[in-house]
Amino acid sequence: MASDRFPNDKVGRRRLIGAGFLIAGAGMTMRAQAAAPAIRDPMIPLPIPPQVPAKEGLALLSATRLWYWDTGGTGQPVVFLHPATGSSQIWGYQQPVFAAAGYRVIGYSRRGYYKSDPVPKANPATASGDLRELLDVLQVGKCHIAGSAAGCAIAIDFALSHPERLFSLTLACGVGGIQDTDYVRMADSIRPPGYDGLPAAFRELSPSYRAANPQGTAQWAALEKSAVTGNRFGQTSANRITWSAIQTMSAPVLLIGGDSDLGVPPPMLRTFASHLKNAELVLVPEAGHSVYWEQPELFNRTVLGFVARHTT
Repeated sequence: MASDRFPNDKVGRRRLIGAGFLIAGAGMTMRAQAAAPAIRDPMIPLPIPPQVPAKEGLALLSATRLWYWDTGGTGQPVVFLHPATGSSQIWGYQQPVFAAAGYRVIGYSRRGYYKSDPVPKANPATASGDLRELLDVLQVGKCHIAGSAAGCAIAIDFALSHPERLFSLTLACGVGGIQDTDYVRMADSIRPPGYDGLPAAFRELSPSYRAANPQGTAQWAALEKSAVTGNRFGQTSANRITWSAIQTMSAPVLLIGGDSDLGVPPPMLRTFASHLKNAELVLVPEAGHSVYWEQPELFNRTVLGFVARHTT
């Protein structure tokens, strides 16, 4: 694909990807490229495909047990980190597709979520530390990580602590953890009082999806309801996540989000991308806070393409 090179040696690209836009390089003016081949209408309900066989169980870490599934194989590992409204069970659209593409696919539930131990108040530890231990238990050295929403903050914390263990980093619909005042104010300004008390499906699924796919909305809501099984609060980051901190991240980063996301709208993603050295940004029309579920074909195709470009 053609690209523009700028004086600071960053690459700026802009092209249509089905229903979404890809921008690589932050805070720059980019020229339009030709549209990619059209895909199916994203609002047509898509059934969850049959899952490939995977090992399931409780991984015994030093101070907790985490439920996981692992398709195994010799391909490079892709590890999915779920949002606060999900668990290891939400990746039904991704598991067979990434496995068919030749990857070892892993999903797990953080503490307090589906079948994993709760967070102990006396010693909550860090979620990124739990992830590092889980990878050690599963004998995963270097991997691709894809986080959604709340999973993104953990992915960022892991990337700061263990850059040598990442091929690439995908942050979907979430760039949480940033403590700089300007970003905190931006986040606070778009979420009114009572926002967290709204129904989860309203906050996280776009109006287009809820209107076009009531069955899918019900499936998502059922997974959300079954996700939290114990105390999930109290874990903190191992690092202080700031703009200056994320500028040190060496792994290539894909940011993907929906243009109808109430919690993390496009301006927040663009702001985050502008602070990264090696970032691509995809904005998906008619998608909310759960792009992996609302438009899985586009999500899978975009992430698989990104991962394939960053295998070394």
